[in-house]
Amino acid sequence: MGNDLAAFAKGNGVKYFMISYTDLFGGQRAKLVPAQAIADMQKDGAGFAGFATWLDLTPAHPDMLAVPDPDSVIQLPWKPEVAWIAANCMMDEKTVAQAPRNTLKRLIEEAAGDGMHVKTGVEAEFFLISPDGKTISDEYDTASKPCYDQQAVMRRYDVIAEICDHMLALGWGAYQNDHEDANGQFEMNWAFDDALATADKHSFFKFMVRSVAEKHGLRATFMPKPFPGLTGNGCHAHISVWDKDGKTNVFADNAMELGLSAKGRNFLGGIMKHASALAAITNPTVNSYKRINAPRTISGATWAPNSVTWTGNNRTHMVRVPGPGRFELRLPDGAANPYLLQAVIIAAGLDGIRSKADPGKRYDIDMYQFGHTVEGAPKLPLNLLDALREFDNDKSLKAALGEEFSSAYLKLKHQEWNSYASHFTQWERDHTLDI
Repeated sequence: MGNDLAAFAKGNGVKYFMISYTDLFGGQRAKLVPAQAIADMQKDGAGFAGFATWLDLTPAHPDMLAVPDPDSVIQLPWKPEVAWIAANCMMDEKTVAQAPRNTLKRLIEEAAGDGMHVKTGVEAEFFLISPDGKTISDEYDTASKPCYDQQAVMRRYDVIAEICDHMLALGWGAYQNDHEDANGQFEMNWAFDDALATADKHSFFKFMVRSVAEKHGLRATFMPKPFPGLTGNGCHAHISVWDKDGKTNVFADNAMELGLSAKGRNFLGGIMKHASALAAITNPTVNSYKRINAPRTISGATWAPNSVTWTGNNRTHMVRVPGPGRFELRLPDGAANPYLLQAVIIAAGLDGIRSKADPGKRYDIDMYQFGHTVEGAPKLPLNLLDALREFDNDKSLKAALGEEFSSAYLKLKHQEWNSYASHFTQWERDHTLDI
């Protein structure tokens, strides 16, 4: 589109813009701006009190200005008079370095400086649940192996089809939708794209899914493990790197093992090298570790990794290479911040390429059955605190993501952990009351 948002509004019947940014905890923050005021907002940004959201700022800081990126504008298909637009956070005419979208943009520019164009796709799983969040929304969805259940997906046809229609209308290249491995769980897929475009789409997708679900009297959740015994919400990321023009896949080399080039293996080596620290970003909540360290589910498998291993086309490992020229990182979950997910993948991968990191031994075993036989592969963190400690100890990854971002993220996430640790639970009463 052009750069003039006022003209966009006039040409498309837009009455309001949602100027949106995502904070460190993945919270989507917005101001609703009338089209008559968008020209000034495009120039100067919409003002926010940064401390009022999850950013490491104080009440004394000046206004944080969210400056809309016109290339990201999306007219709401379910309410066309409103357009959503991603914004970059500024303060005192400087970029807010800790803001997630700014962190990603800087790493994209760094990769471009090395002649690399990162393209990614995400598979954002979600549950459709009751408005109170206590149960799945479909009382008949009770199969022990519900994955791809055609009756269950058709009972939620109105919701899934409406979301897919919207993605098709937006030109996202939506290509399949299915009922996933847990009762009440769904996945919807759209085409891969440049890392920033994927992050913006991922952010908007979460907003859209929640909005359409609410329209139908339901609730959508991307929570990593909303129900014990059921498969959790993953957010698998498919990763490839292209040349500076974005036309040639530099990860593809049919003469190499699994069709993954030397540069692709080094990028993968960076992911493997930083995996335990990566988890603090890709699995950012207390609940995340209920998914990656879960016992066997009702369906028979968690479909989540718990060890740092890679493989060919085998879904029981942290990374699989399903075909030439790309690989799938299966570690991230539904709570992953759309911008930080892409940023940490690029940061780890760039380090891997620069240090010529080796991904290590490839395993082709069923990790769910024979994982105990693997020696030397690190286990993923058992909880959020362990992940934060791994991240804090990974000096090169912190530096790559930026010291201001890393410091802010660790500070606020430690506060979150401390809040959780001080919370009294029914489990404690059940197991300790009579000691």
